[in-house]
Amino acid sequence: MNKIRAAITGVGGYVPDYILTNKELETMVDTNDEWITSRTGIKERRILKGEGLGTSYMGIKAAQELIAKTKIDPKEIDLVICATITPDMPFPATANLIATEIGAVNAFSYDLGAACSGFLFGLATGVNFIQAGTYKKVIVIGGDKMSSIINYKDRTTCIIFGDGAGAVLLEPTTEDVGVMDSILRSDGAGVNYLNMQAGGSRIPASHESVDANLHYVFQEGSTVYKFAVTNMAEVSAQIMERNNLTGADIAWLAPHQANKRIIDATAGRMGISDDKVMMNIEKYGNTTAGTLPLLLWDYEKKLKKGDNIIFAAFGGGFTWGAIWVKWAYNS
Repeated sequence: MNKIRAAITGVGGYVPDYILTNKELETMVDTNDEWITSRTGIKERRILKGEGLGTSYMGIKAAQELIAKTKIDPKEIDLVICATITPDMPFPATANLIATEIGAVNAFSYDLGAACSGFLFGLATGVNFIQAGTYKKVIVIGGDKMSSIINYKDRTTCIIFGDGAGAVLLEPTTEDVGVMDSILRSDGAGVNYLNMQAGGSRIPASHESVDANLHYVFQEGSTVYKFAVTNMAEVSAQIMERNNLTGADIAWLAPHQANKRIIDATAGRMGISDDKVMMNIEKYGNTTAGTLPLLLWDYEKKLKKGDNIIFAAFGGGFTWGAIWVKWAYNS
């Protein structure tokens, strides 16, 4: 009997209309286009505007496009996982809101929080449900409204992040395609270098916590950069080595879009040339859990059945990981 694998069989995405350019950021904080571009590779990012619109709005849009493209009946969806650190509210889960709105009335759903590695962790979780034979149709969404937790007076963070969401459909296959291997890691010792201190049970919201700006993302850039370069590159090389893959075998590297220098270092460690690296950081910035599915959304038409793709990410927590996928279809 052939082994059952989980394959990505469709992709959907959504980014808001409003474009926040580096030029506009120059009017908000002490920065400039050349400084931002040379250090991050970011030229602009999307911002979700509109009263009462949260991550679920973007996740719904991405999932609806996915459903339309794959022509699946929403009632056949078994599970919806939403990877996010900017849920609409502490509860119910944003995934619950998305599942109901898209008509997935027979699915159960939940959120998963692993910061920028969230989509990888969610994908690996969905894969295991498929491989176990428990479910046949799983939607994994990665999305964040980072503008809701960014201090636009803090130039170390406001230049980096944007809003967006992407979604993929996982289905079982007995072909030699799909998610082949994964390596996922975390280390809570990174808590002091990349976090949002308030809003949880340790520091509930209060006048004092708001006045102290504790509800915004804090990042110690140089430390995070060093950890990200080392760990994202290392885990990507590790998954190739244990599967006897070389740079020549890889069609695409799909790296988390945090910083172009981190991406370049990861590609270099893997022996992958620039033309094999998926990049859209210049137009979306870092959408946290949204970056990897949005890469697939942008590059879907370039992907061919059997292409070896290495996904790699690093996020707050710290969390990091790599997943090897053999692409399952021609667009």
